[in-house]
Formats: sequence, structure tokens, C-alpha cells
Amino acid sequence: MREKIERILEQSIQPKIAPNGCSVELVEIADNNLVLVRVYGACECCPLSRITLLMFIEKELKLQIPEISKVELG
Repeated sequence: MREKIERILEQSIQPKIAPNGCSVELVEIADNNLVLVRVYGACECCPLSRITLLMFIEKELKLQIPEISKVELG
């Protein structure tokens, strides 16, 4: 599952957030398929944009990997 998540982050999500100065990486996959990600760049210091970005990332990942229970910042 790790490779699939990293591929989705790199190919589907990163190109959409990069124009806004943001970047994302997978931190870990915890129990119950909880996915922890880290965001960098312009979105890192704005709490509202981090929440919006996290919601977008979760939606995109769950669309392609329904087994994911939740995505959180790690």
C-alpha cells in the first residue's frame, strides 16, 4: 500500500498543489490504515490552508484506495 500511496501523492496530488507553493510526503501508515502525511511550503504555516489541503489529500487518496480510514498530519 505504501508504494501506491506514494505514487498517488507524486503523480496525482503533488502536481495540483505545487503551483500554490505546497508539497506533501507520506510519513507513515499506522494501524487501521490511518495515513499520516507532512505538508511543506506555503501551506505549512497557514492553519486554514493546511486543513483544506488535508481534506483534498484525503479525498484523492480515498478515491483511489478505499481501504484508507483517515488521513492526518503527522
